[in-house]
Amino acid sequence: MRTALVTGASSGMGKETAKKLLDEGYAVYAVARRVERMRDLQERGAVTLRMDITRDEDVKAVVDRIAAERGGVDVLVNNAGFGMYGAMADTSVDDARYQFEVNLFGLARLTQLVLPYMRKQGSGRIVNISSVGGRIYTPLGSWYHATKHALEGWSDSLRLEVAPFGVNVVIIEPGVIETEFGEVMVEPMLERSGSSDYSGLAHRLAAATRENYKRGGGTPASRLAEVIVGSITARRPKTRYVAGKYAKPLIATRRWLSDRTFDRLVMRFV
Repeated sequence: MRTALVTGASSGMGKETAKKLLDEGYAVYAVARRVERMRDLQERGAVTLRMDITRDEDVKAVVDRIAAERGGVDVLVNNAGFGMYGAMADTSVDDARYQFEVNLFGLARLTQLVLPYMRKQGSGRIVNISSVGGRIYTPLGSWYHATKHALEGWSDSLRLEVAPFGVNVVIIEPGVIETEFGEVMVEPMLERSGSSDYSGLAHRLAAATRENYKRGGGTPASRLAEVIVGSITARRPKTRYVAGKYAKPLIATRRWLSDRTFDRLVMRFV
């Protein structure tokens, strides 16, 4: 039985991915800060552990436990992350650093710790949950987009480094998904920029986000979980999987339009 570690498994794509991996017969370790929200996964057979991706002692403790119980991790799904929005000028550098700690440096540290086992056995799969936001950009999302663009480049380089050891690196680029993303994004954005020189833009973006993420407004997280698990079970996975509402047309549009034309297109929707 292969062993999978899924981060950010307390809700959304992480939880749905853990469920589908259990259905596929994997031994699943589901981790998140809110361990109480993973009781349903525990009841289905997952091992649920509390882990803050930004705390090295938490990350190391999880990997050490899996090594002791299962030998190591065969499949790593780096799903933990969040979107921090607000005008660049209104966002403290400390907040920006935390965005990078969660969305990039934490998952990088976890990946470093699981790789020795994968290299030793000559196989493994690392699935990094990026975003359509790793290929495009929006106003007030400078720090979030910076982390996702960085994750894309980091993943591409990692793919080349670990391929000789039989390890595959896959990037998932979701569009608008029915998750907590919109809820987590809007209020902090308005706290930062709702009364600043960028207030008009912030309130328009908040309204557009609420509309996109209202119930039924996005692709179900379970559909993305199917894509993620498909990338894990594929004999020869693609390097990137694009899925979810707006994802493919946005990436295609960005590819073909000039920067200025894409700027105008984006601003039409906020």
